[in-house]
Amino acid sequence: MEWIYEPWPWYVSGAAIAFVMLLLLLVGKNFGMSSNLRTLCTICGADKQSEFFKFDWKSQKWNLIVVAGAIIGGFLASTFLTADAAVHINPNTVQELQGLGFESAGAAYLPTELYATESLTNWKSIGLIALGGFLVGFGARYAGGCTSGHAISGLSNLQWPSLVAVIGFFAGGMIMIYLLFPLIFS
Repeated sequence: MEWIYEPWPWYVSGAAIAFVMLLLLLVGKNFGMSSNLRTLCTICGADKQSEFFKFDWKSQKWNLIVVAGAIIGGFLASTFLTADAAVHINPNTVQELQGLGFESAGAAYLPTELYATESLTNWKSIGLIALGGFLVGFGARYAGGCTSGHAISGLSNLQWPSLVAVIGFFAGGMIMIYLLFPLIFS
């Protein structure tokens, strides 16, 4: 059963994503994960506080199934289909990250220096996670969707704003990694 622990080739997973996009196009739906947060907030009563959350969330029930599938699929894949939970990254990158204080680089999926339970007592970790969450939420709202919605659904629909958003996402990621990240952790 060695094959079960290998990542799917790009042409298999890419074809699967294309098939799902075709199905969504045929039924007139758009894929995206950030819109689910709006739906969940509305279900929890945020529509009583803000106009943004006043919409027919029941029309988005199908998208909540996508979230449930992503959570269940991720759990099944990490629990039963993954031999090694570490991300295989370039040794030079591991060395650079370890030089910045991330000793778990190359050995863990998420840096334990930021995401371990013990990190919740570190104000720098809490502040970075909160700031990052705010910026991702603001960016998704400002761009009219998240990376998955724009990069997968928007680009497959040949939407010009999605191309601009994806270029912006990648440019922001490059600025973060090459300029800000070393300043924060040096």
